[in-house]
Amino acid sequence: MPTLPVYNMNGEQAGEITLADSVFGTKVNQALLHLALVRHTAAARQGTAKAKTRAEVRGGGRKPWRQKGTGRARHGSRRSPIWTGGGVVFPPTPRDYSLKMPKKARRQALKSALSAKVQAGEAIILTELAFAEPKTKAMLKVLANLKIDKEKALIVMAEKDENVIKSARNIPGVTTVLPESLNVYNLLTHRRLVMTKDAVTKLEEALA
Repeated sequence: MPTLPVYNMNGEQAGEITLADSVFGTKVNQALLHLALVRHTAAARQGTAKAKTRAEVRGGGRKPWRQKGTGRARHGSRRSPIWTGGGVVFPPTPRDYSLKMPKKARRQALKSALSAKVQAGEAIILTELAFAEPKTKAMLKVLANLKIDKEKALIVMAEKDENVIKSARNIPGVTTVLPESLNVYNLLTHRRLVMTKDAVTKLEEALA
């Protein structure tokens, strides 16, 4: 079982925590991570691109000129794709880009991402994270105490705390999430993972 030091908000070690092997000590499955990442980015696509076919553009009710005798190429409609202002042959149409992934595979991908962070030494556990009022300066001080103020950090809280959220939201590269909202994309796009002890407990209960 992986064991990590636990720090307080001043950056001082305040003990240790043993993480569940079933969540933070699994073998990293690169294929599942890739699949989960592709699924997340695909679902974020709007899928609203649209162009008109020759059946949808305006005009084309009559033949531009007679079939023979003009010396010009024969045409039957101004809506032809080879005409300026004509329709598009195989245009993009609104579609759903989302991909399906089994629930067990999604859970295992999340475990793989969490385990990768722990194995790479990029996970930090805090005793707690709380502020008396929203203050960006206070959050910057905590990150500086943990020596991660110049890195992208994902902060996982056990419960929604507006003071923490507001203190972090103006800091570039810092994102706050709840355990139930944690996903592979967030884990892979942030260098550091900061979790409170309570958040670790919730994750272990949900994924074990």
